[in-house]
Amino acid sequence: MAEIFYNKDADMKFLKDKKIAIIGYGSQGHAQAQNLRDSGLNVIVAEIEGSNNYRLAEEHGFQPVSAKQASIEAEVIQLLVPDEVQPDVYKKSIEPNLKEGDVLLFSHGFNIRFKQIAPPDYIDVIMVAPKGPGHLVRSEYVRGAGVPMLAAVWNDYSGKAFEIAIAYAKGIGGTRAGVIKTTFSEETETDLFGEQVVLCGGVTALVKKAFEVLIEADYQPEIAYFECMHELKLIVDLFYQGGISYMRHSVSNTAEYGDLTKGDRIITKQTKEEMMKILSEVKNGSFAKEWMEECKAGKPNFKRLEEEDKNHPIEMVGRKLRSMMNWINAKEV
Repeated sequence: MAEIFYNKDADMKFLKDKKIAIIGYGSQGHAQAQNLRDSGLNVIVAEIEGSNNYRLAEEHGFQPVSAKQASIEAEVIQLLVPDEVQPDVYKKSIEPNLKEGDVLLFSHGFNIRFKQIAPPDYIDVIMVAPKGPGHLVRSEYVRGAGVPMLAAVWNDYSGKAFEIAIAYAKGIGGTRAGVIKTTFSEETETDLFGEQVVLCGGVTALVKKAFEVLIEADYQPEIAYFECMHELKLIVDLFYQGGISYMRHSVSNTAEYGDLTKGDRIITKQTKEEMMKILSEVKNGSFAKEWMEECKAGKPNFKRLEEEDKNHPIEMVGRKLRSMMNWINAKEV
């Protein structure tokens, strides 16, 4: 069973005399910086001058500095720029300024797990990973609650690295909900697998293929959209609230029987075998290598595939239908 840590298990003394640098004021950065400040900790923010996030940090009462300056000033450095940008920022602006006993912090283990960043052994390297987007980390903190988080240690130079991680999690609200102890490898590998097989890759492919089947069978695209895309939220919300059993309890008997008898015809033994292959590609580093090479090349395949899907019929139909539903607060890219 997982070890779970709460407020009573965390001691802020491990951070109260340290200056914490948040490198990147994006989704997680803005939430973590504000939560830490509201917890009474000493926080500075690093952002690119003139950027939207730089201006947002100013609006929130921070005086942003460069990543280099932040890493010089701080003893705890939280790197919250995108995964593909982190190695360059680290190499140019952080690594030269690391001091013995500093703490290097991440909210995703990708670059440590796949050795895109190789920190020195004279610092602590830890991870605190909220299991929710930044806006939720912030809003839950403000209302006196928190989102669950994961915590891990890669290098324990001080002998107190995990205690520091739990203190940091408390500072951003995580110990109010519970912090699960993990490893960099477990967090990274399961996160990538979940994104590719279920949360992003699996779901989008399933939705598109089901939509295409109905269109090719001469059903109206608008009806196909509602059945294959729009109503998915209703099911996911039931999962979110009470798991698979609660979803089945909440839908009709007809729907539940279809679920129980037909699902395995869609997600077959062969599908599971392909999932295992994807997990292997994550664990052996081939996906990380593929992604970093794609980034170094300017993301040509990424951009092509993204553009193709923007023009998929389900997206075109969806834009029209979402405009009819003011209550969903439609977001169009």
